[in-house]
Amino acid sequence: MYPYDIIPGIGLYEIFYALALCAAIIVLRIMCDKLRFEPAVYNLALGSAIAAIAVGYCASVLTQSLYDYIETGTFRLGSGMTFYGGLIGGIASFIAVYFAVGKFRLPNGEHRKRFMQLSDIAACCVCTAHGIGRIGCFFAGCCHGRITDAWYGVNNAAVGAKTVPVQLFESAFLLALAALLIALTLRGRHVAAVYMIAYGVWRFGIEFLRADDRGATVIAALTPSQLTAILFVCAGAALAIWQRNRRGAV
Repeated sequence: MYPYDIIPGIGLYEIFYALALCAAIIVLRIMCDKLRFEPAVYNLALGSAIAAIAVGYCASVLTQSLYDYIETGTFRLGSGMTFYGGLIGGIASFIAVYFAVGKFRLPNGEHRKRFMQLSDIAACCVCTAHGIGRIGCFFAGCCHGRITDAWYGVNNAAVGAKTVPVQLFESAFLLALAALLIALTLRGRHVAAVYMIAYGVWRFGIEFLRADDRGATVIAALTPSQLTAILFVCAGAALAIWQRNRRGAV
């Protein structure tokens, strides 16, 4: 781990965060080209993605501050970021911008016809970016695992002990999942539900190895991320059922 600045104010965490965002935009462009998206729809998707990144960042910070408030009674803005908060905020803003702007810019409704396919591309982009971003978490020492003396433990300067490198475990899982999602999407398969279910199950399990305090929930036995993971899996299952019924009705 290397939680130190490369240049004043910028360390490996910030560098990998920037690389993650760039990777998401690159995946969006390549996949829209491969699937022959109209330029107007791609431009709308790109603009919506940029808005989602900005809103998602703010939502991730606010969500962590809310966790801190629930646990300590003190609202500390900027104490950290939470992936699920950023994801939910980003999805909501993407959908709002995409349909609001698309209504005026694409009156032929082409953006509506492409939305389900775009949601699959978005799952690929998010999964790729998240996998790269977790490497930044590893270098920063945040989102760390439990203290361990096992051979796979890594010295964590932020903790002052060896911890389970759950960040790298999650990065490997996410990048492998992203590769699978991309391959399936290019073959015409819907993968948004696959991403939601697969990541939800993974995140629920990996939380047992994590030791960074992220606050409490209304269910004492579950961390905030585990509770959200359950909802994420349920939403993914509902989406999969809806898509299957929709295909059957066609």
